[in-house]
Amino acid sequence: MATFRSGLAGGGEAIDSGAMEWRDEGICLQRRAHGENAVILEVFTAAHGRHAGVVRGGASRRMAPSLQPGTQLDLTWRARLESHIGAFTAEPLRSRNAALSERMALAGLNAVTSLLIFCLPERETHPVLYARTVSLLDLLGQEDVWPLAYLQWELVLLEELGFGLDLSCCAVTGAREGLIHVSPKSGRAVSAAGAGDWADRLLPLPPCLRGAGPATDAEIVEALGVTGYFLEKKLATALGNRPPPEARGRLVDLLSRRLKAV
Repeated sequence: MATFRSGLAGGGEAIDSGAMEWRDEGICLQRRAHGENAVILEVFTAAHGRHAGVVRGGASRRMAPSLQPGTQLDLTWRARLESHIGAFTAEPLRSRNAALSERMALAGLNAVTSLLIFCLPERETHPVLYARTVSLLDLLGQEDVWPLAYLQWELVLLEELGFGLDLSCCAVTGAREGLIHVSPKSGRAVSAAGAGDWADRLLPLPPCLRGAGPATDAEIVEALGVTGYFLEKKLATALGNRPPPEARGRLVDLLSRRLKAV
């Protein structure tokens, strides 16, 4: 048997031993009670993907505050076999709890963690998505920039899982200007000229989906309708027709209500 030891950035070397071991940095996604005083911690890491492990004493008054969703953790995982759930030693690096007193920040965190749990296969690495997730969570509480950053994060999520949108040019004419639609079938952009009689069957293409500068709440809500379509009709279908997490819908509803209140 080999022990794999890695630094916080991933990678590592095999050392002869009777157990498996690695060290990485990760985001706490959720914790579940396990016995009287332990928890099962689910995290998202750069080098080991979405991973679970038991934290002994994790439900105690001393440890529980450090194991909240969104907390950045220094993690060491050990198990007899790689296929075992194993045990975590978790040390907090930084908490994001201060931002969660704001309703939008809490809804955003719940949407992000719920989607990662819903979408990511266990132990499959996604370093690009991980880096974007850390950056997004570090913006929690900054309501002027967070909704647009979240939209861009959903685009990365779709791309990483094989359902990325191609908005660079018209799928019909090849034009790079006048792109105002998205094909619900292919996820490609379509121009007004290319849409023709099919225009009413296509999804809208708000400029913010193409990264065209700052965006209003109205544009972002419209764009989230597009990414939501692909999350539900493409990604969720591929995952066995499970509905996307309700937390994502609650975030969009909150953004929509904020728009109506203006």
